[in-house]
Amino acid sequence: MNAAIIFGILLALMLTGMPISISLGLTVLSFLFTMTQVPLESVALKLFTGIEKFEIMAIPFFILAGNFLTHGGVARRMINFASSMVGHWYGGLGLAGVLACALFAAVSGSSPATVVAIGSILLPAMVKAGFPNKFGAGIITTAGALGILIPPSIVMVMYSVATNTSVGALFMAGVVPGLALAATLGGVTWYRARKFDYPRQPKASVAERIKAFKDSVWGLLLIVVVMGGIYTGMFTPTEAAAMSAMYAFIVAVFVYRDMPLRDVPKVLLNSANMSAMLLYIITNAVLFSFIMTNENIPQALAEWMLGNGLGAIAFLLAVNVLLLLAGNFMEPSSIVLIFAPILFPVAMKLGIDPVHFGIIMVVNMEVGMCHPPVGLNLYVASGITKMGITELTVAVWPWLLSMLVFLGIVTYWPGLSLWFPRMLGMM
Repeated sequence: MNAAIIFGILLALMLTGMPISISLGLTVLSFLFTMTQVPLESVALKLFTGIEKFEIMAIPFFILAGNFLTHGGVARRMINFASSMVGHWYGGLGLAGVLACALFAAVSGSSPATVVAIGSILLPAMVKAGFPNKFGAGIITTAGALGILIPPSIVMVMYSVATNTSVGALFMAGVVPGLALAATLGGVTWYRARKFDYPRQPKASVAERIKAFKDSVWGLLLIVVVMGGIYTGMFTPTEAAAMSAMYAFIVAVFVYRDMPLRDVPKVLLNSANMSAMLLYIITNAVLFSFIMTNENIPQALAEWMLGNGLGAIAFLLAVNVLLLLAGNFMEPSSIVLIFAPILFPVAMKLGIDPVHFGIIMVVNMEVGMCHPPVGLNLYVASGITKMGITELTVAVWPWLLSMLVFLGIVTYWPGLSLWFPRMLGMM
C-alpha cells in the first residue's frame, strides 16, 4: 500500500512536467510528513550524508575531463585516426564513427558528450562524402551510447553509489561488453553500407596511419592513464577521474593548443553546472532510497517474488522490461538512482552478481538513450543533424534492434561481463 502511495505521488508530480530531482524530493517530504513519524533531523542528516561518499567526487572530474576533450580538438584527431584505419571498408566513414565513438567513450564517460564531440565533426563529413543524412544520424546516435558502457562511465559511478558495488570492478566489467557492442554496431553499419553500396574512402597508406596515430596519441594515452592506473592499483577510480581532468586540461590547452586559456573559465562553469544538477538528483535519490528502505519495500518485493517461485531468469526479464519502460520517460542517472536500491536487494537474494547486474542496468540505459520520447541521444543528435525526432527514430531502428539483441545476450550470459574483472583478480 505504501509503495503504491509513494510511486503514485512521484508519477503525479512527474506528469506535471516538474524536474525529476524536485519530484523525488517532494515525494519523500510529502510521504514523511504525512504518513510516518520519522524526525525532521534525520531527513536533514540524510541529505548531507547521502553525498558524502568518496566515489561521488569522480562525477565532477569526469564531466570536466569530457568537457575539456570535447572543446579541445581530441575528437577530431580520433576521427582522423579511426578513418585511416577502417575508412576503406564498406561504409568506411560510418565505421570510423563507431570506432571514434568507442575511443572517445573511453576518455569522456558521457554519452551526450560523445554524440556532440564525434557527431558535430563526422556527420557533415559523411554528408559531403555522399552518405544519406539518416545513415550517419543512426550510427552516431547509437554508437554515442557507448559513452556510458565503455569505462570510465558516470552512470557506473551512480550505480556504485546506489549499491556500494566496487567502481573499479564495474569499470573493468564494462570493457568486454563495450567492445562487443561496438563490434555489433560496426557490423550493422558495414552490412547496410554494403547492401546500399555507400561510398568508401581511399585506403590510407602506412605512413598516413602512423601520422594519424601520432596526432591522436595524446588523447588515446588518457585511456592508458585511467584504466592502467585503476588496474595497477596506482590510484582509485576517483583519483583516476581527477588525473583525467588534469591531463585533459594540459592536452587541450598546452599540447594541442586548440583551447585558449580564456575559454577555461567557461568550461569550468559549464562543468560545475552539470555536476550541480547531477549531485542534486543524487541527493534527492538518496532520500528516496532512504524512504524505500524505511518502509521495507525492496525486502517485501524480494519476498513476494521468491514466494511466487520467480527465479533469476524471470526476474531479469522483468527488470529489462521495467528499465526499458522507464527509459521512455526518464534519463539514465535518475533511473539508476531510483530503481537500483529497489531491485538490487532482490537480485542479491536470487544470487545474481552485483557487478553483472550493474552492467545489465547500464546496457538498458544505453537503449533508453536512443529511443523516444525522452532519449537524450536522440535530442542531441537532432540538434546536430537538424532532423525531427520521428525521422531520427526511423533512422536509428536497425542499430537499436541490434542493441536489444545484445541486451538479451548480456542479461543471460554473465561471463561476458565478469570474465575480465575476474581475470584481473578484482572479484
